[in-house]
Amino acid sequence: MKTIITIQHTQSVHHTNGMVGSWTDWELSELGVKQADKIGKKLKNELQEKNFVMYSSDLLRARQTAENVGRHLGISPELRKELRERNLGKCCGRSVQWLRENQEQQERTIDDRLFSDAESRRDEWNRLQPFFDEIMSNDEENIIIVSHGDLLSVFNTMFLNLGVESINNGEMFGLPGGVSYMFESDDGKRFIKRISDMSYLV
Repeated sequence: MKTIITIQHTQSVHHTNGMVGSWTDWELSELGVKQADKIGKKLKNELQEKNFVMYSSDLLRARQTAENVGRHLGISPELRKELRERNLGKCCGRSVQWLRENQEQQERTIDDRLFSDAESRRDEWNRLQPFFDEIMSNDEENIIIVSHGDLLSVFNTMFLNLGVESINNGEMFGLPGGVSYMFESDDGKRFIKRISDMSYLV
């Protein structure tokens, strides 16, 4: 049995100041640090003596979440660029309002890009796929992944063996600080038993 716990990074400064997240290095807010601490404490009680490995996006807000959670579990995250949020190109470092007023294309399919230098959802999927294949085929039985909302939505779809084209019709998004539990049985069947559980922040 393989167990995968995903954590969407907790509240970041860009959640409060109207700026685009994407590939910018926003820190966690003061609340976000406290939220990550709560997640770590609760996971420590749940996981008890189980040994986990942790992977995290290398962007600061995810890394800080992973480090705060990992401190309670006695583990340090391995930073992976594949787990970064989707790259939105030239709007990085600008406000959400600027994005809305200047986007070059509406996103109607997985191949559309808001800006010419941005990633499409298919690009994001292709970036994640090698990492996903790696963790699903290795011998690690207990894995924690700390990443971002858009990327984890792609991860959820991939985990359920749904093709990338299915994102044109629907997907599963979480919220900052949401914790999800996923399992793959020894015969290869996959289950998501908890999705973006926000009770870890209480």
